[in-house]
Amino acid sequence: MPSESTPLVAQISDRLITAIATGEFLPGSRLPAERDLAGLLHVGRTSVRAALAVLHEHGLIETQRGRGGGSFVRVQWTADSHSAVVRTLRSRWSEIQDRLEAMRRLHGAIARAAAEQRTADDVAALHERLEAYRTAASGRDKQFADASLHLAISDAAKNGTLKSMLLALEQEISIGAPLHVWGEPDGQAASEDRAQREHVLLVDAIAAGDADAADEIARAHARIDLELLEVARQRAERAATVAESRA
Repeated sequence: MPSESTPLVAQISDRLITAIATGEFLPGSRLPAERDLAGLLHVGRTSVRAALAVLHEHGLIETQRGRGGGSFVRVQWTADSHSAVVRTLRSRWSEIQDRLEAMRRLHGAIARAAAEQRTADDVAALHERLEAYRTAASGRDKQFADASLHLAISDAAKNGTLKSMLLALEQEISIGAPLHVWGEPDGQAASEDRAQREHVLLVDAIAAGDADAADEIARAHARIDLELLEVARQRAERAATVAESRA
């Protein structure tokens, strides 16, 4: 099995640590199976297994056996997380910004198409998903409800190409796509409330057939991901600077 010092394993473990730190996988969440992670990251299962061992050693995940078992997130951050987050986001920041800008524009195009193409059944589904988000518990439940709502918007757009393009871009940023980064516990409630307000405006615009408003609201709403990643990057950078000053 590759060791932590293997560059590929270190790169995989850094990305997984960053995914947990930024809230792609919140405490209690089960990570994708080794085979699925290998496919998502385009690496071998042996390297994924070694990277998961690194996360286990750092106390970020725990393994549960038996039916419904797997690797589950214990905590979002440990003392070892900051350097991994710095390495991952610093090296990919320009790429991440570029991808997120493309995603923002695609979200706008999909919302515009949804406003133009929605049916009465689509509108009913959107209101149902909106209510499911409102009543979901903070954290993982809200995260899954958010993904469900945005998938319903994509379905209402009636354009498989736009939907697949967005999913492909999301998978380049988020290992758990279509789940989005969810930030740290201290800021989750505020972010979730903001998302709720923007979801209402977006669904109302789509239901009313206001394509311009739907496009604008969706593009503004999609900025949340970049803002949460920036918060994580700044936290990690500050911690890294403190650690260097003490060294």
